[in-house]
Amino acid sequence: MAGKIRYETSDVNVRAILMVGAGLATGTIVVAGVIWLLVVYLSGVTAQTGPREFPLAVTHEQRLPPEPRLQTNPREDLADLRRAEDQVLASYGWVDKDAGIARIPIDDAMRLTVERGLPVRGKP
Repeated sequence: MAGKIRYETSDVNVRAILMVGAGLATGTIVVAGVIWLLVVYLSGVTAQTGPREFPLAVTHEQRLPPEPRLQTNPREDLADLRRAEDQVLASYGWVDKDAGIARIPIDDAMRLTVERGLPVRGKP
């Protein structure tokens, strides 16, 4: 008895397990085939109708988006802004001609402020 291997033959039904596995494999293949046929059919239907264009997109092909738009060249825009600001700070001009308010170059304004001094509040 020491050399013989013994096992229970009634515990596991190997044939039933193999049949369930075969059934699952067959079902998986059938479902995959049905899905493949559905995809082929629906892609054919879509190809026949052609691409649909949005009605608003056809009339507004070259229309620009509303402001503010993205900058296409921000470094050049910043350089232009700084040049314009420097030109304003270094020139004479009217801020409000009717009220008699003018602007003077920043260097002249700083020199005049040093010469004349700032107003001082009186002692209470």
